[in-house]
Amino acid sequence: MKVLVVGSGGREHALVWKLAQSPKVDEIFCAPGNGGIAGLAHCVPVSAEDMTGLLDFAANNDIDLTLVGPEVSLALGIVDLFEEAGLRIFGPGKAAAALEGSKVFMKNLLAKYDIPSAHYATFTDRDQALAYVNKIGAPLVVKADGLAAGKGVLVCREVAEAREAVDLVMTERAFGDAGNEVIIEEFLPGEEASFIAFTDGTTVLPLPTSQDHKAVYEGDTGPNTGGMGAYSPAPVVTDELHEQVMEKVMLPTIRALAAEGRPYRGMLYAGLMIRDGVAKVLEFNCRFGDPEAQPLLMRLNNDLIDVAEAVIDGRLDTISLDIDPRSTVCVVMASGGYPGSYTKGHVITGLDKAAAQEDVVVFHAGTAEQEDGSIINTGGRVLGVTAIDENLQEAIAKAYAVVDMIHWQDCYFRRDIGQKALRRKHT
Repeated sequence: MKVLVVGSGGREHALVWKLAQSPKVDEIFCAPGNGGIAGLAHCVPVSAEDMTGLLDFAANNDIDLTLVGPEVSLALGIVDLFEEAGLRIFGPGKAAAALEGSKVFMKNLLAKYDIPSAHYATFTDRDQALAYVNKIGAPLVVKADGLAAGKGVLVCREVAEAREAVDLVMTERAFGDAGNEVIIEEFLPGEEASFIAFTDGTTVLPLPTSQDHKAVYEGDTGPNTGGMGAYSPAPVVTDELHEQVMEKVMLPTIRALAAEGRPYRGMLYAGLMIRDGVAKVLEFNCRFGDPEAQPLLMRLNNDLIDVAEAVIDGRLDTISLDIDPRSTVCVVMASGGYPGSYTKGHVITGLDKAAAQEDVVVFHAGTAEQEDGSIINTGGRVLGVTAIDENLQEAIAKAYAVVDMIHWQDCYFRRDIGQKALRRKHT
């Protein structure tokens, strides 16, 4: 069969890598793809936001199945468009994807159906938002309502910082129309975890637990990014907590969306804050996480085609996931300056040596291949070096050994990915 993957990041490289292992797949296309994906798939020069271009390509090239990576494509309604044209596509429709596309919709849904989350208020008026900040004090969190590439969440320790955050979103329009409305919510202390599952709208089939590292600097400091690394499993999610998340978060959310006339099929990703054995929802994403997709897909032994088709056909209850018991870790290598401004076009060296290492895959995110065959950085997050081993400590060592083989000007990465899990094991 012919498969199309929409997107150009590390998540999409991981999806392509996984699909390439399926005996059912004859040909893979990726729109627009990147320098690493080009080694496994035909990269198509169509933007992930060009709905008409993607539909035309899929229809004209007899694509049997499309998998959608980025949230923007889902929010723009790519699934509805493809389904109306009779094409098979994996992901939630536009109405269901509002769970990620609008944080206000998400918070209101959770409140209505009593799904645990932080207390909050929403505002379209700057002065009212500032008055609320003054009233409740800090710490608190300011969130832009719409999609902001993982950067629209501002954790504020002081009132003055929170006021600046409101102005950044509503006055300076740092996130464009995503900041037409803001959420101000209580700050939840604790430890974060990612809980990602396949769902066909009835059955919820969870992948192993994982943990992202959102902040740009070591020790979880500095501004939020799209993610600087991830590992699986995440020991903060105990068996008891896993059951609690399924019963109080995942299944109720799927039922709530169905009750609202927004049936949900695809990946459902709950970003959780865990404290004292209780999980609360920080956010929902409507697709695989990035970088969580890299370590999770490395642990998934199933043919991804089988799982995706079961989701589309509403028969996920016939699937059981076969998970590699080993640990995986992904270290993101970024352009210096990210998530702020950074310089593109630097040649990346060491990729051939890295590719020769066992049990490590270098997933490309912001890269492009030049005419001379060299690979350059083209984005903020550039590579995701992902390793698997019997235990997390060995996987971390293996990943960083390969990270140290790769170089380009102003390259940046965190040295502490996975350390929270190791500390937890040793306490």
